[in-house]
Amino acid sequence: MTNHVHLIVRSDGSNQLENIIRDFKKYTSVQIIREITENFQESRKKWLLWMFSKKAETSKKHQKYWFWQNEYHPIELSDSKMMDQKLDYLHMNPVEAGMVDNPEEYLYSSARDPHYKRGLARISEARLFMLNETEVQFVRY
Repeated sequence: MTNHVHLIVRSDGSNQLENIIRDFKKYTSVQIIREITENFQESRKKWLLWMFSKKAETSKKHQKYWFWQNEYHPIELSDSKMMDQKLDYLHMNPVEAGMVDNPEEYLYSSARDPHYKRGLARISEARLFMLNETEVQFVRY
């Protein structure tokens, strides 16, 4: 999507979700700013960096650029039905936005993997199955 990201994230228990999201935002913001800065073909470079630096001026935390918003909206995916529902929502997002006709056509979607089209996003553990009330098993999609 052009202005937001949807992720399905799982912790192995050694990290809390807010730490994972914090680290994700930190890493990706550095990489995206680097790409913008070093890409001589980026026609919006000056404007983008100006926008990110103006936003950073309003923050004590951000020194030079501010890329991500502070908040995120986590939803616990507690069973396979909810996992399927959210994964379908993620895949249909670019279709609903009018960017593509079918989910697997969106280059940045994990919807491409089941259709054997290499996209830039991967599903590594996207199916959740309840074996009994307490046991959960992750299976590769």
